[in-house]
Amino acid sequence: MTRALLSAVVLASAVALAQGAAPAKAPTGGKSAATTPAPAKRDGPDVDRMPFTPDSIRQVVQYHQRRIQECYEDHMAEKDRTVEGRLMTTFTIDANGLVKDARVVKKTSTLKDPSLHDCVQAVLSSMTFPKPPDGTDRPIEYPFNLKAIE
Repeated sequence: MTRALLSAVVLASAVALAQGAAPAKAPTGGKSAATTPAPAKRDGPDVDRMPFTPDSIRQVVQYHQRRIQECYEDHMAEKDRTVEGRLMTTFTIDANGLVKDARVVKKTSTLKDPSLHDCVQAVLSSMTFPKPPDGTDRPIEYPFNLKAIE
């Protein structure tokens, strides 16, 4: 148990440092666990070996599509709704392949739930893409058509 907890703290620290945050502190006395869940591991396609193309962007997003669908399922189930709809998202891929400024475009989205928007923005912000070859930020628009899976 202590080894697993220590591994989680080390992983959280590594992710936090990669994101520019302060590292997580190890619990004192080994009795209490951190109350905040560790950030999701940055996983997915091997973006270091992928070219920066529309297809590679699509591959990364499709890999994480399950997490977007989970946002939809969780937030619509909370409200006992099975409404289908579209979320238009925008985000910027920076020179390192990291996402910044992820948001849902409310004007062109049919799903208007703020907590759903927050969840989707968090998933988008956790994605890593191939680095743009010229080192400049690249704005992306990406639609999601969501419906309940039975």
